[in-house]
Amino acid sequence: MSKAIVFDTETTGIDEPRLVEAAYLEIKPDLSMGPMFCQRYNPGKPIEYGAMATHYIMDEDLIGCRPHADFSLPADVAYLIGYNVDYDWKVIGSPDIKRICMLALSRMLWPGLDSHSQSAVLYFLNRAKARELLKDAHSAAADVMNCTRILWRVMQNLEPQEKEDWEALWRTSEIARVPTVMSFGKHKGMAIRDLPADYKQWMLKQSDIDPYLMQALRAK
Repeated sequence: MSKAIVFDTETTGIDEPRLVEAAYLEIKPDLSMGPMFCQRYNPGKPIEYGAMATHYIMDEDLIGCRPHADFSLPADVAYLIGYNVDYDWKVIGSPDIKRICMLALSRMLWPGLDSHSQSAVLYFLNRAKARELLKDAHSAAADVMNCTRILWRVMQNLEPQEKEDWEALWRTSEIARVPTVMSFGKHKGMAIRDLPADYKQWMLKQSDIDPYLMQALRAK
């Protein structure tokens, strides 16, 4: 079976984010854990205060660290698993690799939750231990471990054909990532299938449209 890792980053912030910390954990076919990698990097630009307040990493902590551009995924990894995985994928340069999005799968399996943040889902799945598990949240290694815990529960709740192997889970994730309801704009909350035809056409002309939203808008 192709190799999969659970992956997370901490970054400089919202404006053209650069890597300051990366962590990944190999997940074996039986869902057991392989070795953990975690390392900090010098981003070559200041960390935004909002990001600093989230992950507690300061610019002076990164003096002497390797440049952010030195990071690369292991060559034999075929699947990248993460929570809102595209953010972390883009931070490392959008490598040609299949991504499995735990945020999308959580939304698909538990649509009634008022929040689908990783922390909120962990409280939903493991209320008794969530506070302890989240005490180091927003460090890359801790977030990787919590994402892995959610992965285990997701796998328990999927049908056998949806999780037969990493390729099957990737296909399930791709389906889950296609939205069914508008999450923004003048028609926020409306089912995408019920959007006015002229609004769909207008949305499809936007240059920055999410490819999964585009797929939903084009569906018959």
